[in-house]
Amino acid sequence: MSTLQQDQFEALRGQMVEQITLHARLVGERTGRAELTEGVMAIMGQVPRHEFVPVELRQFAYLDTPLPIGYEKTISQPFIVALMTDLLELESTDRVLEVGTGLGYQAAVLATLSSYVFSVELIEELARGAQRRLRDLGYENIELKTGDGSVGWVEHAPFDKILVAAAPELVPTSLLNQLKPGGRMVVPAGIEDAQQLMVVTKSALGQLNMEEILPVRFSALTTSN
Repeated sequence: MSTLQQDQFEALRGQMVEQITLHARLVGERTGRAELTEGVMAIMGQVPRHEFVPVELRQFAYLDTPLPIGYEKTISQPFIVALMTDLLELESTDRVLEVGTGLGYQAAVLATLSSYVFSVELIEELARGAQRRLRDLGYENIELKTGDGSVGWVEHAPFDKILVAAAPELVPTSLLNQLKPGGRMVVPAGIEDAQQLMVVTKSALGQLNMEEILPVRFSALTTSN
């Protein structure tokens, strides 16, 4: 990629961050987060979203909108990526489970703010594409597998944080069980026209609390059954 193209994408990322900032303020009364943390916003300004969309859509990569990535799936709207990341309240020592890798953009954001990301993608072609992109960009603290994300990743559980990038009607029990006491999960849940972005917290004693944050629209969480 030429220096001119890199500069153009950098400028567009800056504009995207401005749009995220404005969007956060507009819905701040609902989310309780009129301003997202500096760390999250800095990462949104650094991760090259254009590397995680189909080549023919690169010119649209920094619009604050979801984009199709094939197989009836999308890369999430940048504001939603930033908000979900912020709601996780990541620590640098966190081990994170991501359900729904797509082409790897959200995983890249999570990996920059946490210790290690375990990401599960049901569609093998998307998982391969994500693996290639993340490897080429030098992300070494992400492990991917192809499989049914609704059952989590038992071999690496429990997790400090869990992010679900597709919407189940009900939060899967298996994911709740793989969340550490004291952990947080961010997940869209509900039927297609009535989804809510949720924050699930688990107390030190294992008690669960679910808080509705914002109406959203995600692809349904599909399973291998």
